[in-house]
Amino acid sequence: MRYYVSLDPDPAAPSVLVDVVELPSGALRATIDGRPVDLDVVPVGAQLSVRVDGRVVDLTTEGTPPEVGAVASGHRSYVRVESERMRSAAQAKKATAGGGDKVVRSPMPGRVVKVLVSKGDAVEPGQGLLVLEAMKMENEVRARVAGTVAEVHVATGAAVEGNAKLVTLV
Repeated sequence: MRYYVSLDPDPAAPSVLVDVVELPSGALRATIDGRPVDLDVVPVGAQLSVRVDGRVVDLTTEGTPPEVGAVASGHRSYVRVESERMRSAAQAKKATAGGGDKVVRSPMPGRVVKVLVSKGDAVEPGQGLLVLEAMKMENEVRARVAGTVAEVHVATGAAVEGNAKLVTLV
């Protein structure tokens, strides 16, 4: 399966091409931007033990693709991971959408710690919209595109599920 992986969750950020093939033995063969990579993944409880080119990392993931949070060695990162099918479906949907609203959704379940914008505010790509606490860590949810805040769907202190509507931009 081919994946497009970006360390910046912005859909316009450059992606790294990752090809993963499961061999008949159950082992994985991977290439990253055409470079072969020694890869092994073993589930350990709720975590994954991942070996990449001889380096082992215990990995915890959260959220659902394409926006995925990953905690490795005590460091939290957000990445964008799209399969070829997901990317094709998103492009087809974008081609048929007539402009429409831009809805910012929660990348994970959590609690809203602070709302940074209000209705009518102009926002730029990368600007913080709100702070979401999950797994005792505060995460700033940022705008991916420029726009004007049409509606803020949550308030400070609100508990939200993953993929919940947070802010609508127009």
